[in-house]
Amino acid sequence: MSYGPTDSLRSVTLDDVRGAQKMLSGVARVTAMEGSRHLSQLVGAPVHFKCENLQRTGSFKLRGAYVRIAGLLPEERAAGVVAASAGNHAQGVALASALLGVHATVFMPQGAPLPKISATRDYGAEVRLHGQVVDETLAAAQEYAEQTGAVFIHPFDHPDVIAGQGTVGLEILEQCPEVRTIVVGIGGGGLAAGIAVAVKALRPDVRIVGVQAEGAAAYPPSLAAGRPVSVRNPATMADGIRVGRPGLVPFGIVEELVDEVRTVSEDQLSAALLLCLERAKLVVEPAGASPVAALLGEPGAFPGPVVAVLSGGNVDPVLLQRVLRHGMAAQGRYLAVRLRLTDRPGALATLLGVLSVVDANVLDVSHVRTDPRLGLTEAEVELHLETKGPAHCAEVGQALREAGYTVID
Repeated sequence: MSYGPTDSLRSVTLDDVRGAQKMLSGVARVTAMEGSRHLSQLVGAPVHFKCENLQRTGSFKLRGAYVRIAGLLPEERAAGVVAASAGNHAQGVALASALLGVHATVFMPQGAPLPKISATRDYGAEVRLHGQVVDETLAAAQEYAEQTGAVFIHPFDHPDVIAGQGTVGLEILEQCPEVRTIVVGIGGGGLAAGIAVAVKALRPDVRIVGVQAEGAAAYPPSLAAGRPVSVRNPATMADGIRVGRPGLVPFGIVEELVDEVRTVSEDQLSAALLLCLERAKLVVEPAGASPVAALLGEPGAFPGPVVAVLSGGNVDPVLLQRVLRHGMAAQGRYLAVRLRLTDRPGALATLLGVLSVVDANVLDVSHVRTDPRLGLTEAEVELHLETKGPAHCAEVGQALREAGYTVID
């Protein structure tokens, strides 16, 4: 199953996906399907997680990368492969190349998380850091391919890659044959397109819903225009779906077979990631949590049983810490307040006593005494509090005001 430059726009069929499934036997894991009681109660129907965050390399990307590289001609393999990625695709290409005995060069942005750079190298790829954004990294990888003859492995815009990702859809139908809705994150569109090809061929009644981050939602305007269009400066914490323009091959499939594309906010992504950790005990990156964010945003819009594809779990620990704090704040469980008080002995103890009465847990306290905005006897205090929800946050604010404190916005 290999396509040359002249037929790279060829569509993908169920037979292609089935062929990819045979090729991936013993290579990619058949990942678990886990039920979510909390989401099932919200949706009013069974909700299951397809746990591609537990796939080898931590995401579904191994599937498409392996099928693409395995389909290369012997002379193409001898020339090696090159890819550009901030993380998941890089690791998928690195492991697939190592398994197939092909030399891989992977270009990554200079700001890529260190754990992802280290993992890509550990899988055996030569890593080159270039550019500040993925577009610059992509250009460097393509230039390298032209200069060296290495085969460029696109993360989503190739039939072989889409066929490999489509094996997720076949597994969903095998593990949850009663499924009525599949919800999947969309970046360039390879995973959603592959799932749609497999599922719609066997179960055309199943509804497929794609999810994009609001700050990187290229599919809604592209679908409206009938062709791929670019969004400028895509911005979202969900780097796995931060793609500014759909691929030509997946766009055609998504346009034909995906029933709906929704968008979710950063707050919804944070809340979804937090839910996956707390309720499902699953580490999921923001892109992988996007289907959960959509379910939380409008739970009544998804006929069940529902399968939410958790596409990856490769989250940088530093980002995870920030996202969790953001998610807790969005749920009213984390509150940061600044206020001024008289800089005298016992003033802080009095303030903490007020917070103790309303059962607010103090996580961190910081003082500012030398700011020119402050009076001679004033100090500014910033408090980070663990709270129990929006109503509790309001109660904390009311208690501070009644005690005579002025909260600074």
